[in-house]
Amino acid sequence: MAVSFYNVLLFFAAIFLIPFFAVKIVFAGKYRKSIGPKFGFIPQEVFEEMKGSPRIWVHAVSVGEVTAAAPIVSSLRERYPKACIVLSTSTETGQEMARRLVTDATSHMYYPLDIPMVVRRVIDRVNPDIFVPVETEIWPNFIRACRKRGTKIVMVNGRISPRSFGRYRKTRFFWKRIMNTIDMIGAISAIDASRLETLGVKPSKIHVLGNSKYDSLAAGVDDALRNTIETRLEIPHETKVFVAGSTHEGEEEVVLKVYRGLLERYPDMVLIIVPRHPERGGAVRSLAHDEGFNDCITMTEINRGEKRSGRRVIIVDVIGELFKVYSLATIVFCGGSLVPRGGQNILEPAAWGKVVLYGPSMADFTDERERLEMAGGGITVRDDRELLEEALKLMEKPETLHRKGEAGREIVTSNMGAARRYAEMIEENLKLLSPNF
Repeated sequence: MAVSFYNVLLFFAAIFLIPFFAVKIVFAGKYRKSIGPKFGFIPQEVFEEMKGSPRIWVHAVSVGEVTAAAPIVSSLRERYPKACIVLSTSTETGQEMARRLVTDATSHMYYPLDIPMVVRRVIDRVNPDIFVPVETEIWPNFIRACRKRGTKIVMVNGRISPRSFGRYRKTRFFWKRIMNTIDMIGAISAIDASRLETLGVKPSKIHVLGNSKYDSLAAGVDDALRNTIETRLEIPHETKVFVAGSTHEGEEEVVLKVYRGLLERYPDMVLIIVPRHPERGGAVRSLAHDEGFNDCITMTEINRGEKRSGRRVIIVDVIGELFKVYSLATIVFCGGSLVPRGGQNILEPAAWGKVVLYGPSMADFTDERERLEMAGGGITVRDDRELLEEALKLMEKPETLHRKGEAGREIVTSNMGAARRYAEMIEENLKLLSPNF
């Protein structure tokens, strides 16, 4: 009954959403690569790549989930060298990241829209022994189709943000039955486990195994990576750099104001802004010009061969560069936090040994914030004045800056191992299907 009601709502939602996405496709060029596959029109060669046993389908919605999935897929490949590991994403940016980052996957594809006939057809073609959603990604028709054909379902890196928890709790009657069809859930923290229990998931199905993003980030730190990005951006090693990562509308004005203040003390400092949504690169550049910073260059221009030639402001308007850019930072501001967005991933700069400054809106990263602040590697600021004050204070004491940054790095490295634990949980469930797995 609940799923039937869900499908009725899905039908009426489609009436309004299809014209919206059609306009986006035609005029903005968005979703053109993914719209066909999402309706089940997946090229035959994608399925021809799917060879091996067992068949493991891992789903990571977008870039953040791909980062969490990467070390789990690598750990699974170590256990099952001949397995068919399919990695799907929902977004085009996620797909691009997955193809570049998760090379241990047998095949990459887009996740189908949750339309009954579409999901049944795609699931039949993939023929998975086990389906592994990363974080709390639950689509009722897909889950139902998996259960009907006997496919195991194991959630990894499970988390429920405070905002999502509020929405789930209001419709608990609907989610309780669906969530309990999942065989096993690996949660990031005790808080996430408690929220899952509140939604009606049986405690026996929930295991707290940690955050696999720690594994991914710690493994990604590499001096050669830093040297490469230094060369591309023509930034000498000793240059002071202010990196503002994953910024949202309303935060770039603050960043530019703070940068102006930093230039008074450090006139050769470089600013790198990485908007959360790369398509906002043009708007950020216009804003910088309005603020008097006419010496800007975008990463797109650099990738085309244009030289930075001493320009002070670099705007990263492509995906997949943020983690590398953090390696250059003297001072880091992590966005989505001075506006009510719940924050962004502060572990990325911490993995490079950088002290991270962020605003008070960090509801989606509460655990990470607490860990970093206890170690001294994370600092909350409320506005441009506090951001400038804290940045100057840190830069005036390089030894303190280094010590606090290393304490934050230790938080990342000491919490490694979650990917292995998730792989073991997947293996345990596969063996319930067949002792030969």
